[in-house]
Amino acid sequence: MSLSIRPVTKNNWLEIAKLKVHDVQSHFVASNVYSIAEAQFGFDEPDGRGHWDMYPHGIYDSDAPVGFLMYGYNFSYPGFQAYIMRLMVDEKHQAKGYGYFGMKSMLDTFRADPRIEAVGISYEPNNEVARKLYERIGFIETGEMLDGEVVAVYRIHRT
Repeated sequence: MSLSIRPVTKNNWLEIAKLKVHDVQSHFVASNVYSIAEAQFGFDEPDGRGHWDMYPHGIYDSDAPVGFLMYGYNFSYPGFQAYIMRLMVDEKHQAKGYGYFGMKSMLDTFRADPRIEAVGISYEPNNEVARKLYERIGFIETGEMLDGEVVAVYRIHRT
């Protein structure tokens, strides 16, 4: 097993777009096609708290795409400067550690940037698989909700 994270490019976007979760999970995450399109434009906070630049990536096992992740940066946003927008593992590759690998890889990327003190993530309240994964990694729920999703934060630089 040779795992890697690779940016989505004109050469691999179609194979990443074809990945999908089980039908019963489809309401937990946006499609990869939507996410790849969204990454081209980013997202402006409606209250003027900055712009999120988004970075889509594939999770690979050797040369086979097995998952998708996307994170964003907004250094004007209070509370966290990086946000994990998407994480999904293809239905044929779940429960093999790929999601954990993707999360750890993103956190390593964030640790390398001294501007990032905290990372945010949100997930559906009834997505117990996600909740357990994020809790195991060290995310702490804030008690806030964002568009109907639970918000959790991971502190990069603990003081």
